[in-house]
Amino acid sequence: MASDPRLIALYDDDNPDGPDHDHARALAEELGARTIVDLGCGTGQLAVTLARPGRTVIGVDPDVTAIEYARRRAGGEGVIWTSGDSTVMGDLAADLIVLTGNSVQHIGEADWPRTLRDIARTLREGGVLLFDSRNPVDRAWDRWTATPKATRSTQIGDLTEWVELDHEDPDGTVHLDFHSVFDATGEHLTVRQPLVFRSAGRLTKDLTDAGLSVRATFGDWTGGPLLPSSPRIVVEAVR
Repeated sequence: MASDPRLIALYDDDNPDGPDHDHARALAEELGARTIVDLGCGTGQLAVTLARPGRTVIGVDPDVTAIEYARRRAGGEGVIWTSGDSTVMGDLAADLIVLTGNSVQHIGEADWPRTLRDIARTLREGGVLLFDSRNPVDRAWDRWTATPKATRSTQIGDLTEWVELDHEDPDGTVHLDFHSVFDATGEHLTVRQPLVFRSAGRLTKDLTDAGLSVRATFGDWTGGPLLPSSPRIVVEAVR
């Protein structure tokens, strides 16, 4: 998998360091984590801030363009970067595995049970998994697709963007087309992206089936309660 490098260059601006990364860094300190895996690390924005002397940080992502960007970023030399999915983690006895930025929604149903088993295998006894996912009851994709085309100025030039719904599957997978038109040239780039929306109950069951126990859930990254209507589901699970 390789994304367009022009769009990868915009990722950090569109997804700045924020409360999700603060939560991950605080949890790493609480655990005294010495081995951390940032699974679905993207451009490595969080991973480089987790790195420090005496701590091993591994950034894993299937997008080779994102991994190459991460290697080149400031602080990138302090992280071990690997292109791939959960199968490349091996038996690290990790203290913490993080999947921020709703990364779990990019893991399809065919790969989801195996991914959770890989995570359980990679964590040490007492190690923690941290991730977030959008609550399906909020139907965020309805807002995305209802938003009209808009043009914005970026470091790579003016972009006109919009989102279209292709279809929804009964298993909660929503297939979306993300459109970007480079106004200077008229080039039209379409990225088909399936996103899986899983309920809190479904996530708890799947974690339990993989040998993990939910230790905390939140409705946001600042520790707010998880309510049925919460747009976001934040989960800490322990092996």
